Amino acid sequence: MHIRRLTILLTRLMIEMKYLSLQKILIVALSLLFVGSVISVIHLKFSFDFEQFFPQGDDDLEFFRSFSKDFESDDNFMLLAVKNAPTVFDSAFLKKFNALTAKASSTPFVVDAQSLTNLTLPLKTPFGLVGVPALHIDDPETYAADKDKILHDERFVRNLISEDASSLVIFLKTKEKLNLPESETLMSSLDSLTRSYGFQEYHFLGRANFQKELIAMEKREVAVSTGAAAILVALIIWLIFRRFWSVFIALTSIGISMLFFFGLLGAVGRELSAMAALYPVLIVIIGTSDVIHMLSKYIDELKHVGDRRKAMILTVKEIGLATFMTAITTAIGFATMTSRIAPITDFGLNAAVGVMVAYVSVLALTAALLPFFEVDQLIRLRKGTTVFDRFMEWIYSVTKRRARLIGAVACVILLISAVGIRRIGTNYNIANNMPDGVKVSEDFKFFEKVFSGFRPLDFAVFAKGGRKANDYDVLKQIDKVETHLHSLPSIRSVNSITLLYKSAHQLNNGNGSEAYKMAGDRESFEADSLLMRKAPKQSLQVLLSKDKEKARIATRILDLGADSVRAAGDRIDQWILGNTDTTVATFRRTGTGFIIDKNVVYLRGDLLQGLFWEVGIIALLMGVMLQNFRMVIIFLIPNLFPLAFAGALIGFMGVQLDAGIALIFTVVFGIAIDDTIHFLSSFKLHQRKGEHVDKALHSTLIETGKPVVISTIILFFGFLVMIFSIHPPSRTVGKLIAVTLVTALMSDLFINPILLRLWIKDKKKGVEIKKEEAPVLMEANH
Repeated sequence: MHIRRLTILLTRLMIEMKYLSLQKILIVALSLLFVGSVISVIHLKFSFDFEQFFPQGDDDLEFFRSFSKDFESDDNFMLLAVKNAPTVFDSAFLKKFNALTAKASSTPFVVDAQSLTNLTLPLKTPFGLVGVPALHIDDPETYAADKDKILHDERFVRNLISEDASSLVIFLKTKEKLNLPESETLMSSLDSLTRSYGFQEYHFLGRANFQKELIAMEKREVAVSTGAAAILVALIIWLIFRRFWSVFIALTSIGISMLFFFGLLGAVGRELSAMAALYPVLIVIIGTSDVIHMLSKYIDELKHVGDRRKAMILTVKEIGLATFMTAITTAIGFATMTSRIAPITDFGLNAAVGVMVAYVSVLALTAALLPFFEVDQLIRLRKGTTVFDRFMEWIYSVTKRRARLIGAVACVILLISAVGIRRIGTNYNIANNMPDGVKVSEDFKFFEKVFSGFRPLDFAVFAKGGRKANDYDVLKQIDKVETHLHSLPSIRSVNSITLLYKSAHQLNNGNGSEAYKMAGDRESFEADSLLMRKAPKQSLQVLLSKDKEKARIATRILDLGADSVRAAGDRIDQWILGNTDTTVATFRRTGTGFIIDKNVVYLRGDLLQGLFWEVGIIALLMGVMLQNFRMVIIFLIPNLFPLAFAGALIGFMGVQLDAGIALIFTVVFGIAIDDTIHFLSSFKLHQRKGEHVDKALHSTLIETGKPVVISTIILFFGFLVMIFSIHPPSRTVGKLIAVTLVTALMSDLFINPILLRLWIKDKKKGVEIKKEEAPVLMEANH
């Protein structure tokens, strides 16, 4: 094998060269990389954009992008809600709110500001149209009449004023596609301005606020997970070796490897998303495992040869290839995470790079540092513990005497898991994915409860038969659809071009609230159209295309969950098909919310496809290395149990499958296989020594028991540090992976021995094990 030859060549070079000189060169090279990484980390970027979660290559996405070119973006806004319980109809409050509206219009990156306090409504008089304030701020005697009029107008309720009249909203039109610095500047200015008025309660909703707050969350998540992981590493290494210098070497090696990884991401311009909190955990898990193997092997070799240089050479020779195999298989697992959803693919590629960076960095750093220390500086020498030995003896005995019972239990677990997997749902919502205990989440829930909410559900309208989208026949079809949408409890707000025509009809018919509707005949419609053209012009770019061939119905729907919203949309589509004239106008659901919810359609398929490639590639790699088909099957079976168990947990716990939760399966398989590689490699090693199957199995359990259990403890607590996250999906991912990897350990210890006894025969039973058929992947010396 090329890898094995490369390892041997490296070992020979180390022997032939003056080792201390090579060690110094290595330290200098690592120091230069350290400086470069520090500089690169400064330029590391974080990103959050709902468009990141658009499923690439989807037909509806292509339509949405094409349709959006004729309209303004549907997210270039900020909403500022101010509460004044029990009522906003208070003279002092309204004056302050009006002043805030005026000053907010001059905030950086704000194009326009509108609220009930600066809104004027047209009124038809004998002298023409005049503007009348929607709310007479300076005349408290009119407040009762203004309130009655406003709260019975669908244009205002839940859009600019709450139903209970305790909150008002300022609608801020912003510059399109705000970047992070612009969003931070805008939100800082708005927050400072609003606080200066001393309002009792205020809330924000919009792209700029989401971008600023969620990226701040991402930075916090990375910092917290890094700190928690560092404490975890120090604790585990101390418990195992009980020496300061071992803890120092581990923290230095893993910390610098993490710096190298983030420095590399910064250097190549990769941006970190909400999933970035997993990176430090993965680096710690891979790095700590490698450090433990390196430390243990070096200590064992130093005890035997007594020479630090020779001990380090033997350690690299024996451990380098073994840790490489575990690293490369884990990296393959992440690299096969292909998806239409860009953040998932990016996470997989970044994680694969991180695993390999951790492997190379830890190997190089520990190789450079360990030769400075003697055995007693690295470990507190004591008599071997018997806990692991007794536990492994028990497993050896149980798997031999109770094989059928274990097999039956395994089958029952698989059946129960199948039931749980069938219960996996994809009805995730935005609220449950918002961070805990931060204002952006409170703001989102406030708007969801009191106003129209955030989740958009739009409909594209296409005029047919040579008509324009603002022709009478087309508008009647739009009005018919709007009337149906208003009847649905889940739809909170409906807006379209008909708003102007209804307003014009109201003006032509005494300005009463009952006259706010579409004209009933063409003659009235022509009169309304004439009046509308004489009225002050209002921007229609967000509702009517410039060529007037397309229109848009913009709605807001409650955050019911992706599946529920999609089902509601399907019912609306069916109603439209059965109740509108398709020769006059056709309708098509679209918008950012609709596109993001389509991720549900692809998640299961992407998950299965990614797992297929992951399992297939790793199985092929192991087949080449093991050169034994039965051993490949034995390798795969124990690692399918954790996948089934993870699916069952998700189903029975009612966790909804989304982009973050979908990571669990790939992470579990990619990491769980490491212990199986250690187990089977040790077994093959003992077979090469001439031991029969049962003896080789006994030796394997005794030798690999401690490192396998320790590595699982590292995995368990490594992922469990994510419970400190304020992001609910991250906490769920951490807990599920931690628990599932414990089942992976149980599967390795209980299923592997049974399969090996069943399918691998001794030489005398007809299966000859040749030396060349058993390449050594690992030799565990713990």
